[in-house]
Amino acid sequence: MRTNFDNQLKDLHRELTAMGAMCENAIALSAKAINGGEKPENVTALAVKIDEKERDIEGMCMKLLLQQQPVVRDLRVISSALKMVTDMERIGDNSGDIAEIVSLGHITPAHDKLNIDSMARATVKMVTDSIDAFVKGDEALARSVIAYDDVVDGHFNRIKIALIAALQGGHSDGEYALDLLMIAKYFERMADHAANIAGWVIYALTGKKAEGQGAG
Repeated sequence: MRTNFDNQLKDLHRELTAMGAMCENAIALSAKAINGGEKPENVTALAVKIDEKERDIEGMCMKLLLQQQPVVRDLRVISSALKMVTDMERIGDNSGDIAEIVSLGHITPAHDKLNIDSMARATVKMVTDSIDAFVKGDEALARSVIAYDDVVDGHFNRIKIALIAALQGGHSDGEYALDLLMIAKYFERMADHAANIAGWVIYALTGKKAEGQGAG
C-alpha cells in the first residue's frame, strides 16, 4: 500500500514540475509579447492550460487523501501542493493579464520597456527555484526564493520611479506609462506567488509557515 502511495506522490511531483514549467513559459512569453516577439493570444491560451492543470492536480491530491492513509508529513505535503497549485494558477492568470494589456496596443516597439525584461527573468527564477525546492525537499532553497523577492521588488520600484520621472518631464504618454506600470505590478504579484509557493514548501517540510506567507 505504501509503495503505491509513494508512486502516486512521485506522480504528483512530476505534475507540479510540469505545471511550474508552464508557469515559467507563460511569464517568458508575456515578456516577449511586451516586446512584440509573441502574440498575446498565445499567452492567454497557455493560461487556460494552466487552469486545466490546476484542476488535474487538485484531483490527484483528493485521490491521495481519500484512497490512501497518509501520515502527518504526507498530509502536509498534499495540503501544501493544493495551496501551491492555486498560486501557480494565479501566475498563469497574471501572465494572461499582461497579454491583455499588451493587446490594447498602447505599448509599441518604439517605447522604452525600462527594466521589464530583467524583472521577468527574476520572476521566472523564483518560480523555477520554488518548484525545485518542493521536489527536492530543500528548505534552504525555499528560503532563498523568499529572500529573492526583494530583488523583484527592487525592479518594480525602479520602473515606477522612472515612469513617474518621465511623466513629470513630459517625455512619456500616459497610456503607455500606466500600462507598463500595471505590467510591472503583475510581475511583482507573480513573484509574490512564487514566494508563497516557497512558503508552502517550508510548511510541508517543517510544519511551520514562513514569516509573511500569504502575500500577493
